[in-house]
Amino acid sequence: MRLFLFAGLIVTIAVSRVQAEPGLADAIAVIVNDVVITYSQVESSIASSEELLARQYAKEPEVFQKKRSALIQETIEELVARQLILNDFTNSGYNLPESVIDDAVESRIRQEYGDRATLTKTLQAQGITAERFRKNIRDNIIVSALREKHVSQELIVSPHKIEEYYKEHQDQFKLPDQVKLRMIVLKKSDNGPEVTKSLAQEILAKIQGGVPFKEMASVYSEGSQRGEGGDWGWVDRSVLRPELAKVAFDLKPGQRSGVIDTSEACYIMLVEDARLAHTKPLNEVRDEIEKTLLAQEQQRLQKQWIDRLKRKAFVRYF
Repeated sequence: MRLFLFAGLIVTIAVSRVQAEPGLADAIAVIVNDVVITYSQVESSIASSEELLARQYAKEPEVFQKKRSALIQETIEELVARQLILNDFTNSGYNLPESVIDDAVESRIRQEYGDRATLTKTLQAQGITAERFRKNIRDNIIVSALREKHVSQELIVSPHKIEEYYKEHQDQFKLPDQVKLRMIVLKKSDNGPEVTKSLAQEILAKIQGGVPFKEMASVYSEGSQRGEGGDWGWVDRSVLRPELAKVAFDLKPGQRSGVIDTSEACYIMLVEDARLAHTKPLNEVRDEIEKTLLAQEQQRLQKQWIDRLKRKAFVRYF
């Protein structure tokens, strides 16, 4: 009862401040028991993800806004869940020894900062106190431990569930026609069109003379796979430019192309193997399916647990 009365007081104070200072309502995202989660905390939490979204959807402002709104809501729920877990730790009478926090702090300093002097400078630059830094580490330990206890317990996915998932998600495991490809790329911007084409012809002649394709790719290719001897691995048509795809998928295993001359570069390709469109067999995707089902079960248990904690707490969204 005292908890609810206190929470009610917090709400009353928050509302009265909003009335006194227009626009302050936007600063409060959620109240969890006696803790206020502000939109500034939310903004801080989404900063890096928001930058990534901004780059991905720079030309689609409406899509960006929808993605950003969804990110904000997800982050608010994550912050609420975090606070509920911390409250549960306190209410359950658990204790975290200071020595455990000390060890975690020292480990974090060694791994991320090197020494305390660097840590101090970094925290000052970020406007974070040493006490807040230590509390964040403490809270992370608590949240991780309780999630391990309630969610990441030993879960077992039965073979029957894996087989059922496989049958119901056949499209997920379909593969188109593919070739195992090696490619030498010579960019015309580096040497000029004629010089590049001449070099490509010389390289092709050496390959025809017995020099391994992989060796020539490692020496001459200007593609990103140069270090792997021009190895692109298994690719389907969608990975390649149309003019390259047409040539690659007309070649048989063991065959190579001539010099393919495009406006930007010259290419030489070797098809090492080929396989027709097919559905991956169950034995190839069993581990993948098991991980998916485990993740789904953990999400279900997490939601179930957090919902129970919410029912025992005061949570007010603004």
